[in-house]
Amino acid sequence: MSDRPVRRQARGLRRMAEILDAAELVIAEVGYPDLTTNQVATRAGMSPGSLYQFFRHKDEILDGLVARYTDERREFWAERMASVTPDIPLEALVSSFVDESVAFKGSSPAYWALLYGSATGDRLAEASQRLHAAIAEQVAEMLVRRSPALDKDRALLMGTMAVSMVKAVIPQNSPELVEELKTMLVGYLSAA
Repeated sequence: MSDRPVRRQARGLRRMAEILDAAELVIAEVGYPDLTTNQVATRAGMSPGSLYQFFRHKDEILDGLVARYTDERREFWAERMASVTPDIPLEALVSSFVDESVAFKGSSPAYWALLYGSATGDRLAEASQRLHAAIAEQVAEMLVRRSPALDKDRALLMGTMAVSMVKAVIPQNSPELVEELKTMLVGYLSAA
């Protein structure tokens, strides 16, 4: 009997993840402003009434997606940055990080639509700023590990600039610009 609540909770969490997955697909297709809970319910293979047991309206779905993206991206980059050692060539490091960002954009188009291309309000802009500030801090820590004499404030400025460059180029969907981004980042970060 005691296993039943745990199984129900796990099933509920899986169902919430399925709803968020469906919402991502709908946002990638129509954008957040045109998203409806009925579209999400249909895409998730459930009735609107069932969806409302998890998310009462589209803003709650948005909150769920932002929390998912924020947690996943922060954990992803923390893990990747923590594994960086000074003996990894900067060119390989930059290439790997940029390629991973491009791959994420391809696998999560709603992330980019929400955080860069959609009119979803100030709270989304604030969430985006917090996420990118955290990633910039992780880049700064990685730069200091690679160059221990680097001033921490300078490292943070460089991390913020690197994240800003990636944010500006990745949404463009241009392999040529991505290669230029890598060249630019290597040149810029070599000064560390």
